[in-house]
Amino acid sequence: MHDQPSHSQPDDLHRIDLEAAEWLIKHDRGFTPAEQDHYFQWLAADPRHGEWFARHRETWRELNTLAQWRPEHSLEPNPDLLAPAKSRRRRARVVWFWSGALTAAAAGLALTFAFWQSPRVVEALAPAPARIAAQSYERRVLEDGSVIELNRGALVTVDYTAEVRRVRLLRGEALFTVEKNPGRPFIVHAAGVDVRAVGTAFNVRLDADNVEVLVTHGRVQVETPATVAENLTGQVMAPAIPVLEAGESVTVPLTVTAPMPQVSRMTEDEMSRRLAWQPRLLEFKSTPLAEVVAEFNRHGGPRIVIADAGLETIPIVMSFRSDNAEGFVRLLELTAGVKAERAGDTLVLRRAP
Repeated sequence: MHDQPSHSQPDDLHRIDLEAAEWLIKHDRGFTPAEQDHYFQWLAADPRHGEWFARHRETWRELNTLAQWRPEHSLEPNPDLLAPAKSRRRRARVVWFWSGALTAAAAGLALTFAFWQSPRVVEALAPAPARIAAQSYERRVLEDGSVIELNRGALVTVDYTAEVRRVRLLRGEALFTVEKNPGRPFIVHAAGVDVRAVGTAFNVRLDADNVEVLVTHGRVQVETPATVAENLTGQVMAPAIPVLEAGESVTVPLTVTAPMPQVSRMTEDEMSRRLAWQPRLLEFKSTPLAEVVAEFNRHGGPRIVIADAGLETIPIVMSFRSDNAEGFVRLLELTAGVKAERAGDTLVLRRAP
């Protein structure tokens, strides 16, 4: 009767508390596929893990509400500022195994050393590395809060001074989300093409013969090799590229004598397809498995095929990274009575015997 340890031992609960907090921090900066797999294993190891996960998520949301408050927001004190939302608590209890297991939350560890910091700020405390090489998708927060998302194989160097923020794209493709600071411009150099921004988001792709710039938010100024040479010599060599607005792109040839590149406008769907290399957090709320599979297939990776029609209507409640289709399938095998078979680059789903 007394041989088994109690689940309520203080040391055991303290360990779970700290582990849940660590998973919160990793979730908010974005799981790698390997981390997400380990996260699922942790959740499956003990039902209390998901409960503490959801509990810390609620705590973090309340602190975010407090951190966003400013004196000008109200003249009268608000006694309900941190009042818990009953509907959210009720929902967390109902679907913690799916939703709590896959939509991370917890803040205990973060509170220990950064009570007033958001997860993004905590991540940015470490100085940005001077050289970043991405073997797979990688996301880095720089010292000023700007974010670089690198496509597989991309290589950049970062050089920040008090006057200017410089990033050199040496290979591949990257998306830049720039913290606004007019007094400290943000400049991306790519094979002689300069992309200058103050506070905006834009994608730069360096190919063998050209540089493509796509603006997703704000505005940027692009300088071609010809306009750079003009600035150095004073000789007019080519008309300047107009300032690019959100939704516009330009492809700049890497030769001074090439024709002037033309600015083109892209629709939201075109931009989404162009940036499909970026992993996204896919959120599903009672979505049929057939629709979930179709969404994963749109983002590349191994193709998923449902072989048994009866599986198509299974409701899925979860959040998952779009680049982790295999982790999603493994979770289905653990929780939904599904068996997966690999055929080349295809994962075939059948009902488990």
